[in-house]
Amino acid sequence: MKSNVVIAAAALMLAACGGSKPSSDSTASVTPAGAGSEFRIAMIAKSSSNPVFLSGRKGAEDAAAELTKSTGVRVTVDWFTPPSEDATVQAQRISEAVNSGANAILLSATDAGKLVGAVDDAVARGVPVMTFDSDVPTSKRFSFYGANDSLIGVQVMAELARQLGGKGRIGIIAGNQNAPNLQMRVAGVKAEAKKTPGITIVSTFYHPETGQDAAAEVIRAQNAYPDITGWAMIGGWPLFTNALLTDLDPQRVKVVSVDALPVELAYVDRGIAPVLFAQPTYLWGYTSVKTIFDKVHDGKDVPPHVQMELVRVDRASLGKWARQLKDWGFTDVDPKYLTM
Repeated sequence: MKSNVVIAAAALMLAACGGSKPSSDSTASVTPAGAGSEFRIAMIAKSSSNPVFLSGRKGAEDAAAELTKSTGVRVTVDWFTPPSEDATVQAQRISEAVNSGANAILLSATDAGKLVGAVDDAVARGVPVMTFDSDVPTSKRFSFYGANDSLIGVQVMAELARQLGGKGRIGIIAGNQNAPNLQMRVAGVKAEAKKTPGITIVSTFYHPETGQDAAAEVIRAQNAYPDITGWAMIGGWPLFTNALLTDLDPQRVKVVSVDALPVELAYVDRGIAPVLFAQPTYLWGYTSVKTIFDKVHDGKDVPPHVQMELVRVDRASLGKWARQLKDWGFTDVDPKYLTM
């Protein structure tokens, strides 16, 4: 049975709100692709080694399968994502997708500034572009699906302040320094921290967006600043490994993080991360593919920002969220959480 989270997420994904503001050209009309027998979407996420994007890929492929069954149009998702974050490679992949005959492109930008030209060139060549997770707001993309990144930072910091009783020295784990969505999350953390005089930010720590590198950076920073008592993680990268399960003492250090993938649930269970704010990353692909098909194939109006809301996961809701992940096709959910 689908959990209430599915119902809530499905409703939320249809709602449009402020968020990233499109440029004056970004709402330019897109010519419908017509009722052809095949419709191809090139998906270019940031990194094929990051599990959040792999879950988005599954959502995209599931949406494509549903559309194929319901419309008779063969909808496919071609994976053009580079192995690691590189905006230059992403720009090349955008060009490759256009040359391959893709009907549309779905992009999560590693560096928005470096990708405006590539996105606009694709649109000029007749291939509409939609973004998800990390926007290119000054480009001619027609829509963005994602959360309000400033609010994500605010939510993470507000919860961490509660967990620390309003005082402590904290570090911010921030991933790729050039990613616009992460920059906004960091700004949100810092703005919220100013509201709690007892909270001091030691530093913001950047790192490659891989689990091992991120966990190593936390350990390095914790050794360099042993008085850190809290971590505001605007992405869940350090929790993609089990390394910190033994290196962080839940009696002394608290973590509040974005993302709640199966591998991260042990951190909630053990109290190291009392609260995770889950991005329904499956919907990155699922919702975006449905939106692209509506706009590009069927010529329907879609909002410039399709809002995504986070799901709060703590020990009380751990079982419900684990079952949600399993419903979304995750095969690595620990069975013990499914019965909680």
